[in-house]
Amino acid sequence: MAAPLLGGWWPTLAAAAEGVTPTRFDAETVVQLGRALAASAYAPPDTTLPAALGGANYDQYRDFRYRPDKALWRDLPGVDFQAQFFHRGFLFKPRIEIHVVEGDQARELPFSTSLFDYSPNPTPALDDSTGFAGFRLHAPLNSREYFDELCVFLGASYFRAVGKGLAYGLSARGLALGSGDPGPEEFPVFRAFWLHRPEAGSTTITIDALLDGPSVAGAYRFRIQPGEDTVFDIDARLFPRVDLAHGGIAPLTSMYQFDASDRTGIDDYRPSVHDSDGLGLLTGTDEQVWRPLHNPSSIQHSGFQDRTPRGFGLMQRKRGFGDFEDAEAGYEKRPSAWIEPLDDWGAGEVHLVEIPTADEYQDNIVAFWRPADALKAGSESRWRYRLHWTATKLWKPALAHVAATRIGARPGEDRSIRLVVIDFEGGNTGSDAPQIEVAANTGRIANPVVHARPGGGWRVGFEFAPDGRTSSELRARLHRGGAAVSETWVYRWSA
Repeated sequence: MAAPLLGGWWPTLAAAAEGVTPTRFDAETVVQLGRALAASAYAPPDTTLPAALGGANYDQYRDFRYRPDKALWRDLPGVDFQAQFFHRGFLFKPRIEIHVVEGDQARELPFSTSLFDYSPNPTPALDDSTGFAGFRLHAPLNSREYFDELCVFLGASYFRAVGKGLAYGLSARGLALGSGDPGPEEFPVFRAFWLHRPEAGSTTITIDALLDGPSVAGAYRFRIQPGEDTVFDIDARLFPRVDLAHGGIAPLTSMYQFDASDRTGIDDYRPSVHDSDGLGLLTGTDEQVWRPLHNPSSIQHSGFQDRTPRGFGLMQRKRGFGDFEDAEAGYEKRPSAWIEPLDDWGAGEVHLVEIPTADEYQDNIVAFWRPADALKAGSESRWRYRLHWTATKLWKPALAHVAATRIGARPGEDRSIRLVVIDFEGGNTGSDAPQIEVAANTGRIANPVVHARPGGGWRVGFEFAPDGRTSSELRARLHRGGAAVSETWVYRWSA
């Protein structure tokens, strides 16, 4: 039997094949667990594994396949959710407790090798204390005849999901601590999950999770609704053990290698490679902002100060195969993730971290909300938000939105002068050309122009002279008589 959480205050249940003894459970159970964890010294989760599991490489780990016919709730009539579970091994060593909640009773899900297909390898000799690494949910997302993989919770506090017609791309996390900072990043872990049995005919499922790390404990509740946009309503309660001056609320993690604005040193047949192409913001003052992502030569941090933010997200706006020309990766099907606060989050900033990458296999983009005030040790805070996994989210559709950003050298002798071209699409911009506002905090802007774009929309062009500077913050928008008719485009240019 594995070591119990909190020294026995919440018992780890015996995983006998014939069933386990249920324990009372209510909406405050995980909150009380998180509060108690934070008041005690941190103890890392059990990572002890036999060599056959702990030494498994990627290909060997992929051979530990959960049997679909053993899926949780598979045989319940009218229930539109099924759960399958991940084996421990490879990078996923911590033992994660999985509990099933029915009414006001919870019981730990027993581990058994009979739940997995290990072929062509022999079935390892493991006892019922081995436990699981995480889980995934399936639902009839694209048709009523098939249960598609909807979302997965696996590794630290990472999770990701898809909407209808989409494929996995960027990830979310429970909490970010030290992302992109000089020191080591801390990765709290979802130590235990409670999967609530759905009612027949229900379109949502509830998951509770217990977060734990050296600096913080937390209690999370996820209400998940699949659909054209898959929506997570998240209620996060945080209990810091130490002062958290650089905590990241509602963090998103993605990959951006290159696009038309950022092809320096790129020798690739594809026009673009990214899971997300921009950071979207809807500020507390109702300004809609678009910040194209960048693959910098060194780590870059950008902070967008705000009060009572209405939303932010890492978005994938390009949706055509021709935007990527990659038949295997299918980047045009990667979801956007949009965070919508459900309470007043006060003062702080949307923080963007961009990390250099030489390939498409490493996540190098992180975005999150950073409160202006540190989360103090011994305090409690609550963060409720709605997370949309979407292909089409336009938060203010009356405004024209940025469809593409292109940057290159201006033709002529001075190749240091940059030609910037921005395409705007959609919105209620009218038939006559709007005015253009362009500004830079360093360097010089020259020859701004806006004209109709073939196929619809507007194209903005201007010249930017860096004047020897190594970076500049650029800003542009379309307007009529001072009233915005487009979102605000912002961009950090780097030499």
